[in-house]
Amino acid sequence: MPLQAIETRRLYRQIADQLREAIERGEFPAGTRLPPERDLAAQLGVSRPSVREALIALEVEGRVEVRMGSGIYVREPDAAGARAALHEAESPLETIRARQLIEGELAAYAALHMKRAQLTGLREAIALMEDEARHGQVPTGGDRLFHTRIAEASDNSVLLRLVGELFDERRNPLFEQLGNHFENPRSWAIAIAEHRAVLEAIAQQSPHAAREAMALHLANSHERFMASWPAEAPPKAPRRPRSTA
Repeated sequence: MPLQAIETRRLYRQIADQLREAIERGEFPAGTRLPPERDLAAQLGVSRPSVREALIALEVEGRVEVRMGSGIYVREPDAAGARAALHEAESPLETIRARQLIEGELAAYAALHMKRAQLTGLREAIALMEDEARHGQVPTGGDRLFHTRIAEASDNSVLLRLVGELFDERRNPLFEQLGNHFENPRSWAIAIAEHRAVLEAIAQQSPHAAREAMALHLANSHERFMASWPAEAPPKAPRRPRSTA
C-alpha cells in the first residue's frame, strides 16, 4: 500500500483521505480487514492517536466497520453526507490538549477569586453529573456547567465563550463516535471523582493544586480515549515447541 508522508496540519483528515483513496482504488475491497492501527501508524510515520481518529472518521462516514476484538473492516459506502459533516470537525484529542492548557490556568485563577456562591454552583454542577449518570445518561450537562462556571470566575467573556465552544466540540460526529467506543459508566464515575478533586483544590484556595487537578483530569480524559483499542485483537502469543521429553 503506497503511502505518502503526512503533513502536520489537520493530521487525522489527511490520514483518512489516504485510507479512503486506497479503499476507492480497490486496495482494500469491501469485507477485507485493514492493517492494525500500529502498522498503519508505522507506515505513515504518525502517532497511533492520529490513526485512531482517522479510522473513527471513516467509521462515521460508513466506509469501515469496527468489530470488537477482531479489527476494522471495509464496507460498502453509505449515503453521502457524513464526509461533509466531518470536514469541520476538530480533532477530539487536540481539543482535549487545548483545554488542558487553558482550563488549568482558569482553575488556578478560580482558586484565588471564586466566591462562595460560585463554589456552591460548582457543587451543584457535580450533583447534576451524578444525577445524570445515576439515570443512565451521559453526564455532559453537569460536566459542561462545571467547566463553564470555573471560567465564569475569570470575569472574562472571551474566556467563557472559548471554554464553552471547546467543550461543545464533544457534539461533533468524531468526538461522539469516540465516546461511543471508550466512555462507559465506570469511566464517567472516575471523571466525576476528578471533578471533585478540582472543586476541593479551588475551595482550599490553592492555585497550584487547582491547576494540577484540572490538568490531571484532562490528561486522564485524553488517556481514556486512548485506552486499549477495542477493535484490535491482541497479538497471538508465539507457539511453544512441544517438549520431546
